[in-house]
Amino acid sequence: MEEPNTFDLAAYMGGSIRNIMAKAYKNVLRNPREARFAFKMQRLFEKSERLRRKVSEKEHIGIPPFLISSISTTCNLHCKGCYARSNGIAEDKESEQKPTLSPEQWREIFKQAASMGINFSLLAGGEPMMRKDILEEVAKVEDMIFPVFTNGTLIGPSYLQFLRKHLNMVPIISVEGTAAGTDLRRGQGVFKRAMQSMQMLKDEDLFFGTSITVTTENLSLVTSADFINQLREYGCKIVFYVEYVPTEKGTEHLAFDDSHVALMERIMTERREQYADIIFLSFPGDEKELGGCLASGRGFFHIGPDGAAEPCPFSPFSDSNVAEIGVLEALKSPLFRKIRAAKALGWEHTGGCTLFEHQEEIEKMIV
Repeated sequence: MEEPNTFDLAAYMGGSIRNIMAKAYKNVLRNPREARFAFKMQRLFEKSERLRRKVSEKEHIGIPPFLISSISTTCNLHCKGCYARSNGIAEDKESEQKPTLSPEQWREIFKQAASMGINFSLLAGGEPMMRKDILEEVAKVEDMIFPVFTNGTLIGPSYLQFLRKHLNMVPIISVEGTAAGTDLRRGQGVFKRAMQSMQMLKDEDLFFGTSITVTTENLSLVTSADFINQLREYGCKIVFYVEYVPTEKGTEHLAFDDSHVALMERIMTERREQYADIIFLSFPGDEKELGGCLASGRGFFHIGPDGAAEPCPFSPFSDSNVAEIGVLEALKSPLFRKIRAAKALGWEHTGGCTLFEHQEEIEKMIV
């Protein structure tokens, strides 16, 4: 392996996944359809953990447990501070200048990933629900769970029917806290529409969650018991906190420092003990405890809309394409190896992304 460390990251992340799946199974026991699916995935993930270790030992490369995949280059909203628009991923409409993978290519990538023991891929964009053709195709990869990070405005009868059929597609609806906070960042009326989508998913007894970009300003609000109770009433089973990355100048004060990270971890511990029926996740979480950032294949990597293998969504640099060389070879890319060898994942930084503030150094690593 490339990075000897007394901390066994693979064991830590494998244990975390087992705990998440055990809690998910417990939370859907009253729903026979969801419970059967959760039990099946629980057994599968136990096998996958062993498979990742086997492939890792054979190929002398760490196999991450999850991917982040941006499948759409379009979005129907203009959210302030959006990394996807800042990085040039998302636009208002499809551009002929931007090559994108076909639904069949995405399905093949995820089949490869599943065969290596990778069973999660977060689907992002743009707005992933603007590409239902891709979602319908990748849903056929039944050995993977796809959390779909969506603004929630496109969920209606057609998508409800799709989600009932494919329980491995899990909507994660983005809000910023209150209606005022969400609409300020995402647009007038977006919070109301997101809540309507949550209500529809609850009425269908479907498993779903929410994603919250957490900043120094909204940290207290979005982690408060009052706010979580509101989400709980809507049927939300996962609360996913994403630390803000200052992609826009003048917003650096919104990004976490070490004291905020430590506070967030303490709050998460309290909430996990307090709410047995909700899964709480934070990204990137306590990097010091994990031995550094999980990007560049250490815990995950990002696949761009064109198949580019990138360290993470906030570091859009690439020297390889997953559609051309496959998932395994992408993990062995010279760029990823250089980042890991340089211990770049432990560089000092402000906010939720180690590599974002060191773009020049990362770019120089590309041959």
